[in-house]
Amino acid sequence: MALKWRKWNKAVHRDFGYLFLGMTIIYALSGIAINHMKDWNPNYKITTEEIKISPLHERPDKDAILIILEQFNERENYKNHYFPNKGILKVFLDDGTAYINLETGEGLIELTKRRKVFREVNYLHYNPIKYWTWFSDIFCGALIILGISGILIPRGSRGITKRGAWLTILGFVIPFIYLIIYFY
Repeated sequence: MALKWRKWNKAVHRDFGYLFLGMTIIYALSGIAINHMKDWNPNYKITTEEIKISPLHERPDKDAILIILEQFNERENYKNHYFPNKGILKVFLDDGTAYINLETGEGLIELTKRRKVFREVNYLHYNPIKYWTWFSDIFCGALIILGISGILIPRGSRGITKRGAWLTILGFVIPFIYLIIYFY
């Protein structure tokens, strides 16, 4: 009976491992990205460029704004513009904005580009729709099964009753210590 149990345990572990490998990689990549949100924006790459034009004493019209944008290779990206404050011009560009102080001529162009891979995997990590949430819950259950079935596969000195026991205990103790330090 024990032999059949081990055979089924290995089969479940192996097949769940194959089935959920893609999800594991997706959640691992997005987990890394989310862990470092303070350091970078995993969804978008934002670039800024300081610009300088000749000061203007009147509000420019669209044609004048297009000429200004042409100096910075942004003419084709023009969408719209408005004046949020006296002497300040805000121009909406494809994937960005430009701010120009008309009195000083100083400005800034800020462009936003989507990061490949990270943006998509983060979208999945945030559970965008109900059905994806269900699939994610199934995946989480499968991770529990993979963890338990995985510790039961090795036998002997490397199994759960010897070396594996110490590593398993350590795997629980490290997050427990962190929680004690963080919350208390």
